[in-house]
Amino acid sequence: MSKAVATGKTIEEAVARGLTQLGVNRDRVTVNVLEQPSKGFLGFIGAKAAKVELALLPETAPLSAASSPSLPQQSTRESKQEATGGVPRQDSGHLAEEAYQEAIAFIVDVAKSMGLTVEVEIIHTKESTTLQISGPDLGLLIGRRGQTLDALQYLANIVANRYSDSFIRLVLDAENFRDRRKKTLEELADRLASRVVRTRKEVVLEPMSPQERKIIHSRLQDHRQVNTLSKGEDPNRRVVITLK
Repeated sequence: MSKAVATGKTIEEAVARGLTQLGVNRDRVTVNVLEQPSKGFLGFIGAKAAKVELALLPETAPLSAASSPSLPQQSTRESKQEATGGVPRQDSGHLAEEAYQEAIAFIVDVAKSMGLTVEVEIIHTKESTTLQISGPDLGLLIGRRGQTLDALQYLANIVANRYSDSFIRLVLDAENFRDRRKKTLEELADRLASRVVRTRKEVVLEPMSPQERKIIHSRLQDHRQVNTLSKGEDPNRRVVITLK
């Protein structure tokens, strides 16, 4: 992917979302503002979202060691990008730790504003870094089908990446909601696939986040009788299950 179009309540949020899609830092892209955000009633933002297009800058081809003996060694960030195929790996140093703590402080403040007292634990795995939220009455923080948790995760990622010199992707979880939601979606995918086979009619699911759409696609990718595809644009992009 060399370009990404993203939206947000502000230009900054739209750019941050685009950077997340591309998996790069701000200095690796050019930004073209397609639509400015407009203010709604009484000055609140939200009447019209900001829309930006991010394009990856071309990487300069390295000179050979023989032709450039005086070239300095690559920077740490460049080395990380090469090791991950061009996508920066999560920085495990001081800046990354500061980024995690800033994200945690943000989550705690948001929860406090909702009348909740929470604790946040950092859990590192090979695939991701999860901020596990614990505390009483977390249903309000999770929201309907995880929508509030997803929104908080998006904002926490913006906060964290302001304090990191390499791209960080955080996953927020509470009361093991992510695992429970994954199981629910996999069961839904199985039921709907059976319906498509039985009725021979495609099924269009409700709008889902990219992460939830991925669960549906992964569950049915080896199904012998159905295919899956996505249509529409976020936040109204949907999975469609069809016969092969």
